[in-house]
Order: sequence, then structure tokens, then C-alpha cells
Amino acid sequence: MRVKKNDTVLIISGKYRGRKGKILKAFPKKDKVLIEGINLRKKHQKPKKTGDKGEIIEIPAPIHISNVKIICPKCKKATRIGYRIEGGEKYRICKKCDKTI
Repeated sequence: MRVKKNDTVLIISGKYRGRKGKILKAFPKKDKVLIEGINLRKKHQKPKKTGDKGEIIEIPAPIHISNVKIICPKCKKATRIGYRIEGGEKYRICKKCDKTI
């Protein structure tokens, strides 16, 4: 999976196209990511104790990885990711500015 937790990404398609957010969690087996403040769904929550009220809360739902593009922290542009191997270490690189991410 090319994107990881805490990466800043740009949504490139769908209802939230053009918005940016930080990845909260990645699901590599499903090819999905959970992004802060994006793809919010309403959930009806029962009261925990007697006397409390139930409430409707908003939780983020996962979005497919093909709909996001990583934002390079160096050049601040949405870019694709490449890899470079130096001294036995594998690094992610920005395809636009050729710096490590």
C-alpha cells in the first residue's frame, strides 16, 4: 500500500473531490483508508445508562485508495509515489520533486 497513517491526501474523485485530509487508519487487505472529516456517516447510538439520551453521531467511513492522491510534504503538490532503494532501505519518493516522503 503506497499511503500510510498520518499522510495528508487529496480526494480526486467522488462527493468529496478536492478536499484534503489526514489518514487515520489504513486497511491494506480491503484497499481502503479512513480519512479525518471525509465520508462521514450518521450512526444512531443507544443510551449507555438509564436516564441518558440516545444520540446520532457522525463517524468517518473508509474510502477506496484509488480515489486519493498523496500530498508531498516537501513540494506541497498532489503526486504519485515511487520507490528508491538505497543501502538496503526502501524509501517512498515524490514523482514531481524526486524527494523522499
